[in-house]
Amino acid sequence: QVQVVESGGGLVQTGGSLRLSCAVSGRTFSSYGIGWFRQAPGKEREFVATISRNGISTDYADSVKGRFTISRDNAKNTVYLQMNSLKPEDTAVYYCAARVSRYGSSAPTDYDYWGQGTQVTVSS
Repeated sequence: QVQVVESGGGLVQTGGSLRLSCAVSGRTFSSYGIGWFRQAPGKEREFVATISRNGISTDYADSVKGRFTISRDNAKNTVYLQMNSLKPEDTAVYYCAARVSRYGSSAPTDYDYWGQGTQVTVSS
């Protein structure tokens, strides 16, 4: 059984930083393309970033480019989302998702497994 577990959320002031972690267990971690998504209250889930299974290929939403960095450590079965220069509009529940594919995807429907989410709140 595959499990996806996010951690690292919290409350931070505008301009601050957080690092989210996503641990995936239950299958060879390097099989997965991984994506981060977020959902704010009253809004649809939106794409944030994605990384290929070998960590070479990444992609970001325009709203986070230059501020967020996705990376992975296959030896630790973990993907990270480093979030810098945070803004109040980054406030959301952040979800990690895994798909059995070489690459990630910006489409939520392309993913096979999802975590429960971690709350990120940026105060102004």
